Amino acid sequence: MTPNSLFYLLIAIIVIVFLIDSLLDILNARHYNNTIPEELEDVYPDDEYQKSIDYKKANFNFKLVSSTVSLVIMLLFFFLDGFALIDNLARSISNNSILVGLIFFGIIMIGSDIMSTPAAYYKIFVIEEKFGFNKTTVKTFFIDKIKSLIMMMIVGGGLLAIIIWFYELTGRTFWVYAWVLVSLFTLMMNMFYAKLIVPIFNKQTPLEPGELRDTIEAYSKKVGFQLKDVFVIDGSKRSTKANAYFSGIGNEKRITLYDTLIKDLSKEEIVAVLAHEVGHYKKRHVIFNLLLSVGLTGLTLWFLSLFIANPLLSEALGITVPSFHIGLIAFGILYSPISEVTGLIMNVVSRIFEYQADNYAKKTYDGEALINSLKKLSKNNLSNLTPHPAMVYIHYSHPTLLQRIKKLRE
Repeated sequence: MTPNSLFYLLIAIIVIVFLIDSLLDILNARHYNNTIPEELEDVYPDDEYQKSIDYKKANFNFKLVSSTVSLVIMLLFFFLDGFALIDNLARSISNNSILVGLIFFGIIMIGSDIMSTPAAYYKIFVIEEKFGFNKTTVKTFFIDKIKSLIMMMIVGGGLLAIIIWFYELTGRTFWVYAWVLVSLFTLMMNMFYAKLIVPIFNKQTPLEPGELRDTIEAYSKKVGFQLKDVFVIDGSKRSTKANAYFSGIGNEKRITLYDTLIKDLSKEEIVAVLAHEVGHYKKRHVIFNLLLSVGLTGLTLWFLSLFIANPLLSEALGITVPSFHIGLIAFGILYSPISEVTGLIMNVVSRIFEYQADNYAKKTYDGEALINSLKKLSKNNLSNLTPHPAMVYIHYSHPTLLQRIKKLRE
């Protein structure tokens, strides 16, 4: 294969992935006005259902335009030798290969963030605002972006620097050391994410003593779930949408409830949601997902080690001096079809786990309370009740509301 043919292969992959995603979105949009299944007729009043359709259409149109603009910018960047320009700029600043790689990705990251900011701003302050979801202030929006950039530079830059150092030190076997590093980092994030990362963006407070806390503690004791604490996160700081999640492993496990969830749901419905989260822990889904993530990371790094030293990757992007950072860009695009397949597999596994957690909540607490909570959350989030089956199969990490209700009532 010549550098020129590889260049056009990269372009073809980018365009094909875009076309497939767009086709799925279009198919999904054609289902917006479908008749609501009988089991879901009580989710929306008529006026609210029309509002949910309008919300879905607004997001569909926005995504179609923004993704098309992103594709055009990316293609222009390829055809105008943008990677070569940034690589030359990075090499004019330093001769150290690790610093060159960090500068290269730093410029791309900051440039990408600047270009994506108008779209993100429109999504939050126009679409989300119009439909009553947005609680984010302009100040919080930009502070969040600055915090995210700083974190990416420190954490992402640190990991990248060590991986490049491994590559220069060990050659093609670098992937083993990089795998160990990334696996340890993934484990640490699973254990301490709620303590280290969440407080940077949100305030977490223990659930206040009262009837809800007493009921949660009684349920936890009944099912033998050693709960260190239940935390409430100030999700209303940014949105009216509600959620709950389980995090941590071992002695660091905790359940976090959004303050909007506590506001919107009854005590029984909240405990049913919590029972679902406990089900994930009891069924060892957290451990399985961690092992699966580590395994896929190892597979990706191994594939990377087979291609990274090939100068063809750099030459395809118009760069004569081969380097790890340029090879990583080209490999990332070449690997994207495989990552789509692995992502699909992970979504299939995730949907199975959701059914299992639902069933656990039904057996140990109250299936109808869980159904009521899912209906309320769908209504309050203006969720799509009639998605296209192809969209569900490829992109949904959770079964649809209808599928969950049918399974719970079996």
